[in-house]
Amino acid sequence: MKSFKIPLLAAMIGVSALGLSVSPAPAEAQADAPVPIDVWSLRTVVNAVEVSPDGKHVLVHKLESKEGEYIMEIYSTDDLSKPLRRLNADPMEIIQAQWVSDNYIFGTAWKVVRNRVTRPEEDIRSYKAFAYNLEENKFSELDGNFQLVNTMPDEPDTVLIGEGNAIPDPTGVDPFAAFRPRAYYRFNLERGTRSLVIKGSEKYPTISFDNQGNPRTSTRIERGSNELIVSYRMPGEGSWSEMAQKYDLDEYENLYRVLGGIHGVQGFRADDPTIGYVIDNLNGEDKAALYEFDFKTGQYGEKLAQTNQADIIGVQWHSIPGNNKMVAAWYPGAKMERVWFDAEEKALYDALEQQIPYAHFIRVTSRSRDGNTMIVNNIGPRDPGSYWLVKDGKMAKLGSRNPLLNPEQLADVRYIRYKARDGLEIPGWITVPKGEGPFPLIVQHNGGPHVNGMVLYDEIGQFLANNGYMVFHPDQRISTGWGQKHFDAGYGEHGLAMQDDKDDGVQYLIDQGLADPNRVAFFGWSYGGQAALYALSRDPQLYQCSIAVAAVADAEKQYRGRRDPNAPKALDDWSQRRGMIGINPINEVEKVSIPLLMIHPDDDRRVMYYHYEDYKKAFEKAGKVGQFVTIEGADHFSNTHMFTHQQQLYTKVLDYLKNDCGPGGL
Repeated sequence: MKSFKIPLLAAMIGVSALGLSVSPAPAEAQADAPVPIDVWSLRTVVNAVEVSPDGKHVLVHKLESKEGEYIMEIYSTDDLSKPLRRLNADPMEIIQAQWVSDNYIFGTAWKVVRNRVTRPEEDIRSYKAFAYNLEENKFSELDGNFQLVNTMPDEPDTVLIGEGNAIPDPTGVDPFAAFRPRAYYRFNLERGTRSLVIKGSEKYPTISFDNQGNPRTSTRIERGSNELIVSYRMPGEGSWSEMAQKYDLDEYENLYRVLGGIHGVQGFRADDPTIGYVIDNLNGEDKAALYEFDFKTGQYGEKLAQTNQADIIGVQWHSIPGNNKMVAAWYPGAKMERVWFDAEEKALYDALEQQIPYAHFIRVTSRSRDGNTMIVNNIGPRDPGSYWLVKDGKMAKLGSRNPLLNPEQLADVRYIRYKARDGLEIPGWITVPKGEGPFPLIVQHNGGPHVNGMVLYDEIGQFLANNGYMVFHPDQRISTGWGQKHFDAGYGEHGLAMQDDKDDGVQYLIDQGLADPNRVAFFGWSYGGQAALYALSRDPQLYQCSIAVAAVADAEKQYRGRRDPNAPKALDDWSQRRGMIGINPINEVEKVSIPLLMIHPDDDRRVMYYHYEDYKKAFEKAGKVGQFVTIEGADHFSNTHMFTHQQQLYTKVLDYLKNDCGPGGL
């Protein structure tokens, strides 16, 4: 595979186009100087690049200025010097787009339509789905929040869409999302019309489909018995059957099947759609494995993949559209690892890893039917996300999620495993700044609390490391992907053993000579913000200060405002043990022993703004030392944050760490 250069200037966003100024110093000098905050504050610049199934066109979804909105550009693969089309959705913004046939692009646009959140999960935006006809240069559109479910490859003018999930929850922390009924439609790309395929019900709430649009599986919690039941049906049939395995969700040992987000049917065998692929941990095994499942007999078949270090958490399909062969299974480790089933796909990925600089986690994100043209994405510690065109055996870089970052300015990430005080082994990652340790250390924990925290490219971690801080990302007990024992060990341990895991990791890094024991801070977002509030009153106290962003400060109020009276006992108990039973941060303010920086978006739909207001009032009444900052017009999730939101956040965090994090700063 050879490299070649092409004049794709419009897609390769430059410094002048973004309206930023950077030093003209050589790369060696830039690598030693901190990256300007404005560079870190950019939204994803090149958000997606895709090749059409016939290999004739490339779609680029990108920004052209730091405070601009996303546009689509379409190029001919024979002439990448200028776009055939430049498209926007004014007065809305195109937030995602992809090829669904040779001629059609399907996507989503949004627009802010209200100025405050009045109830949990209320979005301040409205949505439209759209189809774009390249030949006729024409849009069709559909009001509402719709997710692309299947491209329906046998019907090039039709796709399958589902209600209510255009932008999937990036955290996956809502345990009931899979059980809320959704309707599914055939969407005519030419006319912009929809026709109902199936409407979700209490018995069959959400549904998975095969590539022919046949409803195949559905999972529910049975009202009354509180059993988790998976139903399935054969291609073309109208009646449902149930898997023999049923799980009582009044028992906490079965929570992993709901909260883990990895169990269940992953897809169907290409040459026999009556055979499916299922991730499960059968017969009491700790680590989830990948199995075949025979829908004719209702029985599990061969175990295809399992590891002794981590769960199988997903599968990968062949990169050529129309070849529906499963080629690999995924599991977490130092990066996303694969168990390969297909020698040719493995050879392709091995070759790409040899060619792409700083290759870490590579994916073929789109490919032509003849296999000769593809778009490859790489993401890793030294690459925030690059896109590469491979055409007829040659390769060229098309763009980056942040083209203003020099790989030499970024830090390496190391994978570690350490023992908690009770002997449980905890996986984690450390982002290591340049220079010699021991380093000032920041513990970083984000959402969940059970979301797998594997570090591919972490912008906040890189931002902090670029300013001299080592960043520690622990995957505490309850984190998913490491087996059921690791998950179950966190039951009811919010602020207790889960917090010990973080402290024990700090002590491990101190003992290794990597961290300065007198310069340690905590940074967390969402549940990580709740953990940052727990850190304020630890005894013994390891931290100089704590930074809590979008933090759950009153877990009892959160629980009471969201409680589902029909929830199974184990799910309800788990929700209560996030702070209603156990440690609730707002009740601990008298014990606070270190300074706090609390930051909260005022349009947060997941952790509503009252958490910030109520905690600030209690904190100040207790006479504690802290600073409180509101990010106006921002939501909970970072993918909704604009340049000015990020700029405010990063500026304040860095200033606080340097000047106000304990005596003399961190």
